[in-house]
Amino acid sequence: MNTTRRLAAILAADVAGYSRLMGVDEEGTLERLKALRRELLNPKITQHHNRIVAHLRRRRKDHHITVA
Repeated sequence: MNTTRRLAAILAADVAGYSRLMGVDEEGTLERLKALRRELLNPKITQHHNRIVAHLRRRRKDHHITVA
């Protein structure tokens, strides 16, 4: 019997001053966070053949698949 194992990881990130930044410029803050995700996180996720399965408000879950 062949079994495929999958390793799942949850990434939790905190943004210093998030509430203040949102209060000053909500649209700009969201755009900057999206840009940082595109520039920093997404390339690493792709590099390691992983995928994001859910975003939960200020949290995201990353699904990392490892085949033994």
